[in-house]
Amino acid sequence: METNDVVRKNTSPDINQRVDIEIREHLNQYYNDPSKIDRRLCELDHEWDIERVFQLNAAALSLMGLWRGITTHRVWFILPAAVAGFLALNATEGWCPPITLLRRLGFRTRQEIEKEKYALKTIRGDFKYLLDVPNLAWNAVNK
Repeated sequence: METNDVVRKNTSPDINQRVDIEIREHLNQYYNDPSKIDRRLCELDHEWDIERVFQLNAAALSLMGLWRGITTHRVWFILPAAVAGFLALNATEGWCPPITLLRRLGFRTRQEIEKEKYALKTIRGDFKYLLDVPNLAWNAVNK
């Protein structure tokens, strides 16, 4: 899967290959049983991409660190500081160490999710009328 996705570029090829194989398996499954494509598209619309999961975890860890720092010991304030550093690194580089862990856990990028969605829509026939667009456009301007 060619992409300019920073997360994929910084992910082990083995993990990227695993994600790509899973997508291809889904496509084969739904190609053989297109009646379930609508349900799969709905699932994909609700699938959380890796950035969303990362942001939620960062918020949860920051809040936990603040709460523990206030209620137990000030050393807990290190946690929100570390999370802020990871957020800054992710914002500037598009990647940080927790992203690697989330990839290993199977979270996908938004681009990977969208590619599966559009491939499923193609299988379903959503774009069949676009296949002849160049000829239709040529005919329209020549009338």
